Amino acid sequence: MEQQNLSALIWSVADLLRHNYRQSEYGKVILPFTILKWLDCVLEPTKEDVLAEYAYKKKLGIPPVPFLLRKAGQSFYNISPLDIKKLMGYQDHITLNV
Repeated sequence: MEQQNLSALIWSVADLLRHNYRQSEYGKVILPFTILKWLDCVLEPTKEDVLAEYAYKKKLGIPPVPFLLRKAGQSFYNISPLDIKKLMGYQDHITLNV
């Protein structure tokens, strides 16, 4: 995504938050969610493989961390079955899955 498009997207989200947050509070909301969305996008291509590998290694009783890192192709991974898309419209029930 180009810098200008990203900036426009972030400011459009700020406009949506205008009535719920003071302008000085935008950064407390926008920055964390921007980072979460970025992480979600980075991990999306390998998400299913990581979840399958985690279930398999857990079943065998093998420590999964090195295998999950390799599957994710990153220095981090996520074993939650939830992602940003699945959480949208589900905000009242998120704590049930934590």
